[in-house]
Amino acid sequence: MSVRLKTKLSLGLGFLFLVILTFGILSLYYINRLSGDANRILKNNYESLVYSNNMLKALEDIPTDSTAITIFDANLKNQEVNVTETGERELTETLRKNFKELLINRADSSNYAQLRESIRMINDLNQEAILKKNAIASATAASAQLWLTIIFTSLILIVLTFIYNFPGVIAEPVAKLAEGIREIANKNYGKRIYLKQEDEFGELAHAFNSMAGKLDEYENSNLAQLTFEKKRIETIINQMRDGIIGLDEKRHVLFLNAVAEKLLGLKEADIIGKYAPDLALKNDLMRTLLLQDPAKKELKIYADSKESYFNKDVLDVMNNGEVAGQVIVLRNITLFHELNEAKTNFIATVSHELKTPISSIKMSARLLTDNRVGALNTEQQELTKSITEDADRLLNITSELLNMSQVETGNIQLKLQPASPAAIVEQAIQAVQFQAQQKNIVLRTNLPLDLPQVQADLEKTSWVMINFLTNAIRYSPDTSFIDIAAYPKDSKVFFTVTDYGKGIDEKYLPRIFDRYFKVPGTHERNGTGLGLAISKEFIEAQGGTIWVKSRIGEGSLFGFDLNTAHHDL
Repeated sequence: MSVRLKTKLSLGLGFLFLVILTFGILSLYYINRLSGDANRILKNNYESLVYSNNMLKALEDIPTDSTAITIFDANLKNQEVNVTETGERELTETLRKNFKELLINRADSSNYAQLRESIRMINDLNQEAILKKNAIASATAASAQLWLTIIFTSLILIVLTFIYNFPGVIAEPVAKLAEGIREIANKNYGKRIYLKQEDEFGELAHAFNSMAGKLDEYENSNLAQLTFEKKRIETIINQMRDGIIGLDEKRHVLFLNAVAEKLLGLKEADIIGKYAPDLALKNDLMRTLLLQDPAKKELKIYADSKESYFNKDVLDVMNNGEVAGQVIVLRNITLFHELNEAKTNFIATVSHELKTPISSIKMSARLLTDNRVGALNTEQQELTKSITEDADRLLNITSELLNMSQVETGNIQLKLQPASPAAIVEQAIQAVQFQAQQKNIVLRTNLPLDLPQVQADLEKTSWVMINFLTNAIRYSPDTSFIDIAAYPKDSKVFFTVTDYGKGIDEKYLPRIFDRYFKVPGTHERNGTGLGLAISKEFIEAQGGTIWVKSRIGEGSLFGFDLNTAHHDL
């Protein structure tokens, strides 16, 4: 019956663990015993000696010191609760009796000798106990030293045995396997490994021999069949509508399909086997394709007599866990771009056309509330208020959609000029002051007087700050605070808005600035989910960055930074 290598290791390490565990348990046991013996000597006997000495001293001071009686009585009481040895209780009771007689007539010193004798006998009794217990502790220490020495010696012998035998169990088979692998790497597929042991190494040798046999068989297989398969794959690749480029592990060109030839302006026959980075020196598209820039997956290429859009994917070809080459795929996504552009234009057109009638509705509703037109009853006032609120909501949505259409078409119109951070914050606060007052929320500002001006579009930056404050007010509890701060750092000015509401789950933070994203569970019906996405585009278009920090139950902090005015000059 063969014993598996895993079983051998488990048994050996298990035995080693058992010895270490026994060593540890015995060590703790003897340490606890020694500690207990020492504590008993200290608690039971040494303290009695202290009380006895204190009483002897007090007995000498009774004639001259009025407090000596109190000291003697206190130590006697301590002794009475610390009786631990056989006969000690009777001696302590005799001591108490003599002490009481002394208290009756303190001037009579005839029983001083009896008191001293009782105290001496208690002292002698505890000293003898200390000697006995010390002998016990010494015996325990000797026993512990003996057993721990035996176990420690055994442990050392076992470890030495492992050190001597274990490397051979592993090293010999590994050396034979390494030799076999070197032979296979040199294409000597007739190499075989034979191991006597029937454990995992034996199975590994058997698997190696099987692999070598398969490689030998593969080496001598029908090359015509391989050639046929190669031709069939090439035909399939050339029929695909995506551009495909194949590279080996050293980045030499293996193949191009017809679409890739057209895009690169190169013929496959002219560049097969050439080093791709050398080709990239004279071919801009090849240089772009070889760049490992994950942020630049989408490419704009002139193809089919127009500007076309392609999505770049770089796929690693793996062989036995190692990269054996790469396949670059260019997928034509021009149609999707055209559809997206049509959608954006449609949204922009509709949003623009809606602004005029919505503004007219707001004006009409405002005129209805004017008493000069006529007084309204309570129900009519509620209806007018509802019309105004819905019109405001529609106007905000159309404004966000128009802003997003600017973002999507890349036509963000910026009026960059030096602007005061305080002016940006003040404009935003004025816009949301009424909403804050309705919830009894205090807007606290922290703006240093010496803040430098920033290079910014005042209107769009204030819009971002208003968006931050609107969200903070919406998700803050009534009668709370919102902190607005700005501070300079490294040629930038940082703006932050901090609320103390319910916060945002950490798993949603990476998507908080995505278009149309709303945090699940907020039940927010108003808005489009575009506000933060537009804010991100506005800030980044001005050369700044935007961020969020939040924890559930602790509130949220939204912030952005902008370059100072002198930084851009």
